Amino acid sequence: MSVKEIFKKLSGFYVLGNLLAMLLVIILLCVGVWFGLDIYTRHGEGIEVPNLEDMTFDQAKVLLEERNLQIQVSDSGYNKRLPADIILAQTPGTGTTVKSGHVIYVTVNSPSSPTVIIPDLIDNSSLREAQAKLAAMGFNMLPPQRVPGEKDWVYGILCRGRRVGTGDRISTDSPLTLLVGTGGYEDDIDAVDYDDIGATEDEEASSATTAVEEFEEVTAPERTEAPAADNSETSE
Repeated sequence: MSVKEIFKKLSGFYVLGNLLAMLLVIILLCVGVWFGLDIYTRHGEGIEVPNLEDMTFDQAKVLLEERNLQIQVSDSGYNKRLPADIILAQTPGTGTTVKSGHVIYVTVNSPSSPTVIIPDLIDNSSLREAQAKLAAMGFNMLPPQRVPGEKDWVYGILCRGRRVGTGDRISTDSPLTLLVGTGGYEDDIDAVDYDDIGATEDEEASSATTAVEEFEEVTAPERTEAPAADNSETSE
């Protein structure tokens, strides 16, 4: 078969028809994918995220459901000036345009202040180091209480008059007082029992009650009047 005959067969109606059919299928697939992606991604559709801060979780949920959006709690915080369950922050932020069904993540206000573990500061850090660490953890610091010991060295921590130690969980709303050394003599330092500092109010009240119970009232004996002297003279 010559080259001319082969070219003539390839250029026949049947072959050209198949090629045109394949080209048409490719064009239809491209058009279908183009419009299909627009429908799937909701091209041109956008819902503006409302401001949810200072709303309760239930109020925000109703508002978002009306806009075909979802809500989910991602974290919790604490602001004592606001009631519990109030939304403190949201992601995405106010005014952001999102698609229908998008999830809005919120941070809600906790009903109680968080508790934090007291780090290893007692007899292991200076006043400045302890104050910096505790302040960074959210604690309010009261003026330090001076005790005999190495100058500005931390010997204990008081919380509302009660002694706390490493590993105790304390509310960040509770102010802390550090027991720090004054720089006294070694003899005075050895004589101090730091565990006795910061007795609780219950212990003080108990001690006072015991002292009252042990007190015994002593009454003075009643005085008796001496009989009057007989001044009458007897006559013989």
